[in-house]
Amino acid sequence: MRSGAGTNQEAVRRHNLGTLLGHVHRLGRISRASLTTTMELNRSTIAGLVGELEALGLAEQAAPVASRNGAGRPSPDVVPRADGAYVLAVDVGVSGLEVARVGLGGEVLARVSAPIPASRTPEATVEAVVALLRDVVGDASAGSALVGVGVSVPGLVRRSDGLVRLAPNLGWTDLPFGEVLAERLGALADVRVGNDADLGALAEHVRGAGLDDADLIYLSGEVGVGAGIILDGHHLGGGGGYAGEIGHLQMDPAGQLCHCGNCGCWETQIGAPAIAKAVGCPHDQVASLGEFLAGMEEPNDALRQVGHDLGRGIASAVNLLNPRVVVLGGYLRPLYRLVREEVDTTLHSHALVAPREQVRVTLPALGADTVLVGAAEMAFAPLLQDPVAVLSHAATDVDRIFAGSA
Repeated sequence: MRSGAGTNQEAVRRHNLGTLLGHVHRLGRISRASLTTTMELNRSTIAGLVGELEALGLAEQAAPVASRNGAGRPSPDVVPRADGAYVLAVDVGVSGLEVARVGLGGEVLARVSAPIPASRTPEATVEAVVALLRDVVGDASAGSALVGVGVSVPGLVRRSDGLVRLAPNLGWTDLPFGEVLAERLGALADVRVGNDADLGALAEHVRGAGLDDADLIYLSGEVGVGAGIILDGHHLGGGGGYAGEIGHLQMDPAGQLCHCGNCGCWETQIGAPAIAKAVGCPHDQVASLGEFLAGMEEPNDALRQVGHDLGRGIASAVNLLNPRVVVLGGYLRPLYRLVREEVDTTLHSHALVAPREQVRVTLPALGADTVLVGAAEMAFAPLLQDPVAVLSHAATDVDRIFAGSA
């Protein structure tokens, strides 16, 4: 049973309601019969819960998409209402901002992007984010409920309250970004902040390349390099939520100075500046590095060395954590297309045989949207915990949400 569920009848009902909504949200379509089997509840209880979700505007029943084996009339399917409840997902990158309105069931309903303000100050960034949020909620259906805001940040995020302890590539230290954004929105939406790699791992585990794998590492390769880690189906966050700073493993004590103050960190070898240097991409055009790599047919020797360095670091992670899948995100996606042979060869030669035999290296099934989808899933979490409680105070008047934000 989900942690926090009480033993009284009302608490159990709410727990079951949230659990059922979670199945519908993540699968997109599931029969009532399957829900009965999965949740180990009787048919009348499932029917009652589905009816309550319909009354809340979160789900609806539909005819089965195809006939199913078995005697009797096939049970109806339950599908989420994408316009019944939505979240706002924000991906704060070093070079750009991406914002989306995501409906229940994971459907991206609207999206916009913009360069991050040149100053990268918290104040300017919040203003830019609010302007983008205003754009994506403009055509939200009347009565559709905003149930949360999820924000991805490339830095150390404290688990207890979402404080951005350090985002070195943005120049942020001990910044309560979520609180600042929530205040700017009039505190009408619950704002949650997470590390970009952690959210990438969440998305690929729930909806992407690691859907069937309980042990996954998502490597976020941007200006910096981080890892989101899921072991035995659970996020590995560490004592404060800071686990996964794999880019600061020291790979060469005599190597290049890293922005963290140490020398030879892994991200100095495989981060965006290192890749850009290897391919001759001007430093001031790192934001277009993905396009630069996409236009290359063959890697040069310098880029092949980056591939070897990437494979060596992955081998260390495989030896330590024994994942089933390693997903390469950010600039590592177009990089892997060019240096797959170097990465795989080095991984094979440096990883121990037993864990190496179990791992596959792959690209995100969600493509460039992985982190954004992860931010949306984080924002949906309270609704899936207790739909009734969240909807009771959710905002449905978009004009109120952005009152005074123009």
